Amino acid sequence: MNITNGIIPSAQKVIVYGPEGIGKSTFASKFPDPLFSDTEGSTKKLNIKRFDAPSSWEMLLQQVQYVRDNKPCKTYVVDTADWAEKLCAQSVCAAHKKQSIADFGYGTGFTYLKDEFGKLLNLLDEVIDRGINVVITAHSYLRKFEQPDEMGAYDRYEMKLTKLVAPLIKEWADAVFFVNYKTYVVTDDKTKKSKAQGSGTRMMYTTHHPCWDAKNRDGLADELPFDFEQIKHILPDCTQQTMQTTTVVEHDKFDEILDNDDVPTPVSDYPELHSNNSVIQQLYDLMKPEKVTIEEIQAVVADKGYYPKNTPIENYDNEFIQGVLIGAWSQVFSAVEENYRKMPF
Repeated sequence: MNITNGIIPSAQKVIVYGPEGIGKSTFASKFPDPLFSDTEGSTKKLNIKRFDAPSSWEMLLQQVQYVRDNKPCKTYVVDTADWAEKLCAQSVCAAHKKQSIADFGYGTGFTYLKDEFGKLLNLLDEVIDRGINVVITAHSYLRKFEQPDEMGAYDRYEMKLTKLVAPLIKEWADAVFFVNYKTYVVTDDKTKKSKAQGSGTRMMYTTHHPCWDAKNRDGLADELPFDFEQIKHILPDCTQQTMQTTTVVEHDKFDEILDNDDVPTPVSDYPELHSNNSVIQQLYDLMKPEKVTIEEIQAVVADKGYYPKNTPIENYDNEFIQGVLIGAWSQVFSAVEENYRKMPF
């Protein structure tokens, strides 16, 4: 049995949530050497490193795996969790041939959604193990909350996530920060009526309150200015870590598809793939980072007996693309590597 003693330095898992436009993405960009997966396209005016916007759940998982395997940054940011959850829901619905999570009935869809979202958190734990901080941003919304066995109700801020994913992500994080504009309640001496007034000051709340969820393990003050310098000291010292320079990892060139005379497009001449069909575009977005060609996809599909080899991808059924090619992308790509790429020796 191994027994350790003392503080163990570790990369941090941080959740930052609040109303839209308050500066969550800008705050995340202040973390050491950040790399963003921008699920909602909100970082266009920030001078940051970013992946292409993930168009599918599988593409987002692919980006996390790349961070884990290549260490291209010191902080990885998922911006935002609620938009990532939408991609997750689309994948779950496609896999079960449902139009929406509500179509499952009896809460089953939300359980599937929680389990699938848990795959992202597990991958992010592996990113943490590589010494890379993880920041997840999320939007907030107001919900009427009633305490059991107590009279009355009140509004509280919560993350804009479904009922099973929200507690899952809160439990996973080391720190959950709720950010909002400072509000004062002013009472008129004559009318005795109260009204809220705001100063425009942005505040960060770090501990639990009846009106919001928050936590930290570093003894932070309950209320802080919304400024990265206020929490900078809780991050591990990364100055002596040698991080790899961001590079594009390309596969070795291959010459032919086995048992076929057709020569696929060389990696160096890999074409830009575009489609007006959003489902096909999601597939193309998964193909691009791995330099998978249309010919290779057609070969996999034909060998499995789904469509004749020369059938254009545009003629594939959308449900087949979403449920089989996208939903099982890791298996599809493995089949490409194992069976259709002749690696030089």
